[in-house]
Amino acid sequence: QVQLVESGGGLVQAGGSLRLSCAASERTFSTYAVGWFRQAPGKEREFVAAISWTGESTYYADSVKGRLTISRDYAKNTVYLQMNSLKPEDTAVYYCAAPAMAYYSGNYYSDVEYDYWGQGTQVTVSS
Repeated sequence: QVQLVESGGGLVQAGGSLRLSCAASERTFSTYAVGWFRQAPGKEREFVAAISWTGESTYYADSVKGRLTISRDYAKNTVYLQMNSLKPEDTAVYYCAAPAMAYYSGNYYSDVEYDYWGQGTQVTVSS
């Protein structure tokens, strides 16, 4: 069981930046791929970004490429989502997630591949 806790959300003006954090207490977190998803009101949950357990591979939705960066700090057992040049359409609840199995390598873009989810953090971008 992996318990994930997101933080860092808030209210920001368009063009601003935020950094989201996804922390886990389990020492084995370093062996898990991590994905970020978001869900806006009235919309389906969508993929944002993912990082492999090695940290060597990253994946992004087309809508966030060049603006958002996913990274991980193994010493802090934390995955980050640096969000720059934010737009009103980025407004959503952001969730981090991890698959059931360590050393996962598969379809990082699909939410059905992820079994552990955090509680979410709200990001609101004003125009």
